[in-house]
Amino acid sequence: MKVKKIAIIGAGNMGSAIANGIIKSGYLEASAIHIADPRKHVLEEMSAKGMCAFQNNGEAVEQADLVIFAVKPYHIESVINDMKTALTPDKILVSIAAGVNLKQLATMAGDDKTIFRVMPNTAISIQESMTCIAGNGNSGDSLETVKELFDQLGETVVISEELMAAATVLASCGTAFALRYVRAAMQGGIEMGFGAEMAQFITAQTVKGAVQLIMNTGHHPEREIDKVTTPRGITITGINEMEHQGFSSAVIQGLIASFKKIEQV
Repeated sequence: MKVKKIAIIGAGNMGSAIANGIIKSGYLEASAIHIADPRKHVLEEMSAKGMCAFQNNGEAVEQADLVIFAVKPYHIESVINDMKTALTPDKILVSIAAGVNLKQLATMAGDDKTIFRVMPNTAISIQESMTCIAGNGNSGDSLETVKELFDQLGETVVISEELMAAATVLASCGTAFALRYVRAAMQGGIEMGFGAEMAQFITAQTVKGAVQLIMNTGHHPEREIDKVTTPRGITITGINEMEHQGFSSAVIQGLIASFKKIEQV
């Protein structure tokens, strides 16, 4: 079942990215997106794009088939409590609040509600998100509805909720981790003689191509690495130096540190 109207509660970075991605995908008209936020200037920006903007959360969800909670984890309980009467059992509820599990969401919204935890990343604004989805016991056929929506905005995988914390780190935090590599490679390119813009372009296209090799072939990264690491070559020399400096270990430890942090939320 395709949803006809969507309410997005919170127009911060992720909420606005989801809204913009839906519009760009053509899945829904801008007027079918009801977005709520306390900030007047943000609502004016959303209205200018054709969305229906509200300062009152309850009003935003009244006619929506699906409600996306794009608020900070520490705000979600008060947000749900303030609009609880508007969250009728026929609505699909989707939370992107990291660390708030399905049981907690059901306690807040009601055990009779159809609830999903969804973890996209900011590339959703250009329809290139990696989005992980987990539903509660009431999800049923609604799973296909939620998946169809987020399929318009990139790639999706359905996972068990116990993996959601790991998915948050790998797919959502992972965007920042990948971009930090891009930044570091740019800095190296500048030191070797390129201007900043050219270094960024070369690095970004190289990373894009490397990732596309994996996506298109399904090969393990090492298989593609082997193709460019010739004996006594410059590539293997650089890779070995990075490993001596703890490259792989630093990436793994960064992921684990973020995972431990989210487990404490």
